[in-house]
This record gives sequence, structure tokens and C-alpha cells, in this order.
Amino acid sequence: MPETRFQIQWPDGSQETCYSPSLVVKEYLEPGSTYDLDDFISRSRTALTIGSDRVKAKYGMPCGLALGQLQSLETRAQAYQDLADPKVQMIQFIPDS
Repeated sequence: MPETRFQIQWPDGSQETCYSPSLVVKEYLEPGSTYDLDDFISRSRTALTIGSDRVKAKYGMPCGLALGQLQSLETRAQAYQDLADPKVQMIQFIPDS
């Protein structure tokens, strides 16, 4: 499966590199775009779940890396829930090296 990595910036300015088992994430996140925190988590949840489901359809089990990435994003997002208007910036998709 064509996996990809993408770089985001959290509301506190810290950056993170994330994993998706499928290029479907490119249908939900646009490089250079800034999303409300809840919208970003919703888009990520949808994309990573679809990616995991594609892995399950092909290999018979869901993608643990995708589900782990989703859990990590959801947990990290909780730290910013109390901010007035938290935003997450989608910086880029990281090309394969």
C-alpha cells in the first residue's frame, strides 16, 4: 500500500510528523491549510480510519500504525481544547526518501 507521512504544526507551535498507511489522507488534508482543532481531528479520524480499513481489506487486519497515530493525535489535541481558537496547520506531505 502507498503509505505517506505528513508534517503538522500544533497550536503551541510544535511540529509533528504523522503516518498514514494510504494516500487517502491527501483527500482530507491540504498542505499550507490551517484547520480548527476539531476539524483537523475529524478529518484525520476519517482519513486514518479509511486507510486502516483498506489495509484490513487487503491483509485481513486493520493497520495498527494508523490506529496508533489516530490515538496519538486525539490525545495530543486534548491539551489544546481549552485554548480560545486552537488551530492546526498542515505543513506538507513528506516525499519518500
